[in-house]
Amino acid sequence: MPAIFLGLLAACTSGISSTAVIPTEVIPSTTPTLIPTFTAVPPSPTPIPLVATVNGEAISEVEFDAELARYLSAQDDSSSQDKPETRETVLNDLINQILLAQAAREAGYTVDDQKLQERIDILIEQVGSEQALQEWIETQGYRLESFETALRRSIEAAWMRDQILAQVPERAEQVHARQILVYDQGDANQVLRELQSGKDFATLLAIYDPQTMGELGWFPRGYLIDPKLDEAAFSLQPGEYSDIVETRVGFHILQVLEREQDRLLEPDARLIFQEKALRDWIEAHRNQSEIVIFE
Repeated sequence: MPAIFLGLLAACTSGISSTAVIPTEVIPSTTPTLIPTFTAVPPSPTPIPLVATVNGEAISEVEFDAELARYLSAQDDSSSQDKPETRETVLNDLINQILLAQAAREAGYTVDDQKLQERIDILIEQVGSEQALQEWIETQGYRLESFETALRRSIEAAWMRDQILAQVPERAEQVHARQILVYDQGDANQVLRELQSGKDFATLLAIYDPQTMGELGWFPRGYLIDPKLDEAAFSLQPGEYSDIVETRVGFHILQVLEREQDRLLEPDARLIFQEKALRDWIEAHRNQSEIVIFE
């Protein structure tokens, strides 16, 4: 779940790399008076080509192309424009943002004209002048109406994102552990035999990992790279060590030093949980939504 996570988490802290939608996460409505000197394009009598719809809300071809151009500009790689994975990334970001915005509206959060104007005023201050903002809008391929729609949607999506992230607990059961990590099964067996014969864990760490002494710090369930490590760590009491745990990284033997039922999460641990919460929310809502993608 690519770009949107990093962009969405960035305002709080990260994940959810985002296509460059609009500076400071702002997106659009239909009030031509917001920027009086900007002339909106008259409505076309022909149907607007669509790339997708999300629960009936459209993503136009023009909007998609503009987002694709901004994404490529941010990546500094125009050669990937026609790659299916690039186009899929951009489209998924737009779909995810619409899902968040729709959920915000369902929760009763609305972006009225005053709130939209306040955000535009902030943008004008950031870029230096109303004229500079207008030039930016044109450069990014927007017209006033599409800019306001994008800005309004971005504000709604950011609000909903914050509600999801705020639900992630700040405290959790945690252990303080260290590990002996080796890359050969024979070495791991030798370490385990020495431990079982009474050799001190720290003494072996000084041999196998003298720089960090195997320090893993405090962590909650779900933090380590492999669920088997989690299971091993949280099955131990302080002072106990595990059997050999094999992962794609190597062969681990863990020792728990301390354990607390309710400890404040470190910022990086909470960020990982927030990223997961956002991914899970997006996945669940995509599965429950009617998403139509056109060729």
